[in-house]
This record gives sequence, structure tokens and C-alpha cells, in this order.
Amino acid sequence: MKKITELTAELAAPAIAEQGCTLWDVEYVKEAGTWYLRILIDKEGGVDILDCEAISRKVSDLLDEADPIEGSYTLEVGSAGAERALKRPADFARFMGSPVLVKLYRNLDGRKEFAGTLAAYDEASGDVTVTVGKADMTFPKKDVALVRLRVEF
Repeated sequence: MKKITELTAELAAPAIAEQGCTLWDVEYVKEAGTWYLRILIDKEGGVDILDCEAISRKVSDLLDEADPIEGSYTLEVGSAGAERALKRPADFARFMGSPVLVKLYRNLDGRKEFAGTLAAYDEASGDVTVTVGKADMTFPKKDVALVRLRVEF
């Protein structure tokens, strides 16, 4: 049986493409006792509220028809954001050389966060290499809680 996120991605992808957007991620999470189904989208030039509204209406109808989720939940459609999380190998390839923030599960040299430039991603192991200052640091996948883009001003 497929996960709710996978089923939602399959249902939503055509509606998202019709709006000229791409699917970035689907999350199904429980927060403060409420389930949220979040669809994160991207578009060249940026996502606007009209994109989110149109996709939300279409996907809501598709989900009502297919009814893949038992119980109640809140559907949210939004932009992946400028500081989006990188999760898939294609995400890392697309943003190679970009500023990122790596968050670790445990302290390393007294800290859990490292800001730098994405230097490498090992698809086989999932290890991430970031240039921090003048040094390259490689973080094993098992130690990495999150890698996200970082906006510099």
C-alpha cells in the first residue's frame, strides 16, 4: 500500500503542471492534534497566491473523489520557499554551489548548525559536503537532520 504522501503526489502532479508549476514536496504531519496535508510547489519566477488557490481547489476535489485519507485533515498548498529543504538527489544537483545550512542531530565541535556552500552530494551514501569558510566539511547522512537553502543578504 502506498503512503498518503505518494498517493497525493500522484493525484496532484497533473493539476500542478496545468498551473505551470512543479511539485516540490508533499508532507502529511500532525501538529497540535490536527493533521495537515501540505503540498509545496515551485515555479520559474516564483509562486503566487493565485497559483496556490487554483491548485488547492483542483487537488481538494481530486482528494475528495479518491478519498485516500481516513479522518479529517487540513489541506495547505504553498510555495516551497526561498529557504526550502533539499531532500532528493535532484535537489542537491540543482542547487550545487548554492548557500546552504546543514543542521545536525548532535553537536559537532560544539554546534549543530553549519552554514556554507554546497560543494558535493554523494548519491550512493547520502553524505553532504559543504564548504564552510575555507574548509570542506563532509557530513554523513545519518548525522544530518536537515539541509536547506540559505538566503544571503
